[in-house]
Amino acid sequence: MPLFIEGRRVQLPQSVREIVRAHPPLEERAKLLRGQSVQLVGPKGLLYVQQRELAVTSPKDGSISILGSDDATTCHIVILRHTGNGATCMTHCDGSDTKTEVPLIMNSLKSLSNHTQNGRLEVHLVGGFNDDRQLSQKLTNQLLHEFDRQEDDIHLMTFCVTELNDREENENHFPIICGIAINIKTAEIFRASFPERGPEEELRSARSLTGGPMINIYDAKTEQLHIGPYFWMPFPHVDFWLQQDDKQLLENLSTSPLAEPPHFVPHIRSTLMFLKKYPFPGNSLFPGNRALLYKKNEGGLWEKISSPGS
Repeated sequence: MPLFIEGRRVQLPQSVREIVRAHPPLEERAKLLRGQSVQLVGPKGLLYVQQRELAVTSPKDGSISILGSDDATTCHIVILRHTGNGATCMTHCDGSDTKTEVPLIMNSLKSLSNHTQNGRLEVHLVGGFNDDRQLSQKLTNQLLHEFDRQEDDIHLMTFCVTELNDREENENHFPIICGIAINIKTAEIFRASFPERGPEEELRSARSLTGGPMINIYDAKTEQLHIGPYFWMPFPHVDFWLQQDDKQLLENLSTSPLAEPPHFVPHIRSTLMFLKKYPFPGNSLFPGNRALLYKKNEGGLWEKISSPGS
């Protein structure tokens, strides 16, 4: 079954502008989202989703109340939600393997959804802008196409992507919204940024930078965050990159150098230093080849617990 907007089948391929012209409420909802002020979301009750990660949970979760992700420039943040039981999946897609990632998103959500109950699947797409390399446009089209190929009916509710998420300044283009969050209990989607992106931010970033695929990081049944075990080859020419100045790192390791936030280069540099320190993660990071497990404590913050089988 295909992708729907306002009960009508989406006819693909179409440009963003053509889709919005045929469905004006999409542009109105995008305008409302763009007009929001950015909320700072603290770590209490938050599950932060990094690039090439997904997390799925439901209102029954006693630990997680907010799913969030940011730093999306050409990337897109995707939220898929079942309106019947409130099961919600968030992921941060960069276009590396959209054809594989969308079925993974669907299957992860279905693991918490009983499709015999009332409700429907709704998808929200946010991110990208009119970048020079048109990476945003390519990713938007990939996501629309892959969701349209799924067996289930999926209703597109939020479409704040590429030109609908673009602003121009001094003839340069920038994304308006780079981060969003969803309240699992109320289904409210809002603009957000996250001072705290842990746990194990550098380790998770290292996996993504070395080309790791999209993975599910959260087990809603046990309310535990699973990190690893991860494996990667030594990052090529890591010493060379660490010797480069900030401008070189920005221009060579970003898909959209002008649009990156101020912390992009420090974050890349710290991730490269992490990869230099751990060229082969193995037992040095994952004793006994076991995942690192985290669970929210009574204060709503992540706390490391023992690895499975230990």
